[in-house]
Amino acid sequence: MTPVFILGILGGLGAPEIIIILVIVLLMFGGKKIPELMKGLGKGIKDFKDASKGTPDSSEIENK
Repeated sequence: MTPVFILGILGGLGAPEIIIILVIVLLMFGGKKIPELMKGLGKGIKDFKDASKGTPDSSEIENK
């Protein structure tokens, strides 16, 4: 994702709105759960990128 694309998505949000969203997420999931959620989100994005490029996953290579 390019920074321009990300800014396009978040174009209507200012600093106060982003802070409020982050506080709500922190209250909903707690401080200990957030790193686990971010790790899962990062893995999901990586898997999506690999699938869209057609790059085989390491688990697919091991199964062959």
